[in-house]
Amino acid sequence: MPLSSSLLKMYASRLGFAACGVAPAAPVEEIVAENFRKWIAEGKQAEMGYLSNHVEKRLDPTLLLEGAQSVVSVALNYYPAEMLDSEHQYEFSWYAYGQDYHDVMKSRLTALAEALLADVEGEVYYRIFCDTAPVLERYWAWRCGLGWIGKNTQLIIPRAGSTFFLGEIIIDRPFTAYDEPIPSRCGTCTRCLDACPTQALQHPYELDACRCLSYLTIEYRGEMLPAEAARAMGNCIYGCDRCQQACPWMRFARPTEVEEFRPKTDFFQLNRESLSSLSVEDYRKIFRGSAIKRAKYEGLMRNVRAAEPRK
Repeated sequence: MPLSSSLLKMYASRLGFAACGVAPAAPVEEIVAENFRKWIAEGKQAEMGYLSNHVEKRLDPTLLLEGAQSVVSVALNYYPAEMLDSEHQYEFSWYAYGQDYHDVMKSRLTALAEALLADVEGEVYYRIFCDTAPVLERYWAWRCGLGWIGKNTQLIIPRAGSTFFLGEIIIDRPFTAYDEPIPSRCGTCTRCLDACPTQALQHPYELDACRCLSYLTIEYRGEMLPAEAARAMGNCIYGCDRCQQACPWMRFARPTEVEEFRPKTDFFQLNRESLSSLSVEDYRKIFRGSAIKRAKYEGLMRNVRAAEPRK
């Protein structure tokens, strides 16, 4: 018996998800698969080798769960209520202000699945994902009708913007109704491309991670940042939100109500001086449970040195 789409969305809303949709589980559209393979072949994933692993599973969710019939996609808002003071503090990408989103999203996705299946008869198999497995998350958010993929490659939700974490439930049951994709509403706008300080967005809808400040300040493990990146990073030592900040749809963004995404006091009190002399012990204490640990202590301090005023 199909699962109720309306109940799914009601439970999702109660759990604080800003958007929820569902689509039939099937291989991704041929043009999407072709573009993804081309992107990988051209090395635009940089040193993020995990993106080129399990390509077939990434392009077909039915390979991730036997008997998969549906993909549920949800979005959770992380837009901060208060920003760091760029005049006195180094900046961090907004998504890293609070607790690690992997833990928060998995907890809420589990609660969503349990609520939906509480009164369902028979065995139901499902898997939960949040940036931890080969899933084309933005594609499925689009396919489930949450929003469209913008020219900056971010998922844009109508009248809400793009500051959302995405998560999925792949499940072996059909739903009573499926959602339809939303056509792009970017029009002729190129503000995101124009705002990219390293021209990582050389073409609409295509990101070259090798040039992207988010990749270079978080995932890149080199001892020093490339000279172009160091010149372009400005005051931001972890990530880069400039292509999002430039997007006209961000005027609709509203502060998150997710308590776990509110920054800790000691994080918000960090200034340039304290970060420049940050010890390993303080790093572990301040960033415990934070996505910022992805860059590791050595990477964060490398970024701090690169952002320090030129003598």
